[in-house]
Amino acid sequence: MAVRLRRAEQVERNRTVVLDAARRVFLDRGYGGATVDAIAEEAGFSKGVVYSQFGSKADMFMALLEERIAERAAQNERIAAGKSVPDAARELLVAANRDVVSEHGWAQLLVEFRAHAARDPALNRRYADAHRRTVAQLAALLTGLYDRAGLSPAVPPQSMAEFVLAMGTGVTLERAANPDAFPMDDGLPMMLRALIGVTQSDKQSADQLIQSALAGPAGRPDPRGIQ
Repeated sequence: MAVRLRRAEQVERNRTVVLDAARRVFLDRGYGGATVDAIAEEAGFSKGVVYSQFGSKADMFMALLEERIAERAAQNERIAAGKSVPDAARELLVAANRDVVSEHGWAQLLVEFRAHAARDPALNRRYADAHRRTVAQLAALLTGLYDRAGLSPAVPPQSMAEFVLAMGTGVTLERAANPDAFPMDDGLPMMLRALIGVTQSDKQSADQLIQSALAGPAGRPDPRGIQ
């Protein structure tokens, strides 16, 4: 039993080392430029060890993507916890923009992979399944926010989630050509209007909710700004 446990631990350690190496190579060379040989060299393993963990370069990228999806879902839950609809929407959008800025390499890599997968039906089905989970998790989070607030969204949360993710892809492409494109002080009000255009039973208008969100939590100016 102890021997089997040690072997399982070694396999898991090898997997982690390979994935860490794959991430570095993907970010350095892009998906198209990355090779299994380069990943094996970066990990300090033979190709045989790499292939014992993953069947292909695509398998490694999909494993990294699955980790990313889980991390982002957990992050979004933490950000939205205990907040009103406008405050949660604002903080989610600010965090998404911060991730695009601070991890632009991954954002560009994901766009590259999506374009590559679109030309491979089998790989595209794998990516589409993972992306559906991303959309569903964000839609469920938004649904919960509106339900707890007793508000009815003007459009289905599924469409809201798709809009946010599509905006992230579009902003990534625009900023690849022009790093200053779509500044958040312009983009945030537009995106908030899309997310907080609610049908509601009380007298507070969507415009009031948006102004509240732009002012930061509890209506106070946000000293961090929105970049």
